[in-house]
Amino acid sequence: MILEGKRILVTGVVNRRSIAFSIAERAQAEGAEVLLTSFGRMTRMTERSAARLDPVPDVLELDVNDDGHLAALRDELTTRWGRVDGAVHAIAFAPADALGGEFLATPRASATSAFETSAYSYKALAESVAPLMSEGGGIVGLDFDATVAWPSYDWMGVAKAALESVNRYLAREMGPQGVRVNLVAAGPINTAAASGVPGFSELETAWAEQAPLGWQVDDPVPVADAALFLLSDLARAITGEIVHVDGGVHAIGAATPAP
Repeated sequence: MILEGKRILVTGVVNRRSIAFSIAERAQAEGAEVLLTSFGRMTRMTERSAARLDPVPDVLELDVNDDGHLAALRDELTTRWGRVDGAVHAIAFAPADALGGEFLATPRASATSAFETSAYSYKALAESVAPLMSEGGGIVGLDFDATVAWPSYDWMGVAKAALESVNRYLAREMGPQGVRVNLVAAGPINTAAASGVPGFSELETAWAEQAPLGWQVDDPVPVADAALFLLSDLARAITGEIVHVDGGVHAIGAATPAP
């Protein structure tokens, strides 16, 4: 029960395959009280997923690109909880023309959209909940290793690199008030978001071959458990970190034949 008594806000739940869903589910199992957020057409899907959790959490409206929504979220959390102990940023988006291998052809507006929703929103969410973390807390974002260029990932990869930089700056800015800010860099998980990335099936096949520990694309729980650790007091001296939960692929230069 490493999150017993904690109040955790989780964004990005689309369906049961979402990493964010596993985080919410595991957080409840570890004693946390959870609220979810969603927006627009995704809200009904999020609500259906929420109905599978026990207890069923409420779903708050949040468009992370709308300052009015962010202010309303802070007000709602103030009324409901009075404090927030943790928040999960599981939000990313890139227009179709910013993915798929046409990096040089991507228009400025699409690259800007990928950055705003996938990286700047991390800062925006942190700024919204920080006033409710007067006793400290943890913010965790979901990442995909941005130290290399992945096939077809294009401007989403650039946005993830920006996310990693935002993480470091947030750690610097928020540390003095006791707020920890960390990322979990997950290997490929078969989520709704992943299905929109061209070439994902080839990536997941190569990942399973490369990972020293092996890799299961249909199992988000190891990623969720790492997020829970970072949200818990066990990680009280960790901030600005990127924890790789990818079977070890980030550490390997080339795959070696199985013995």
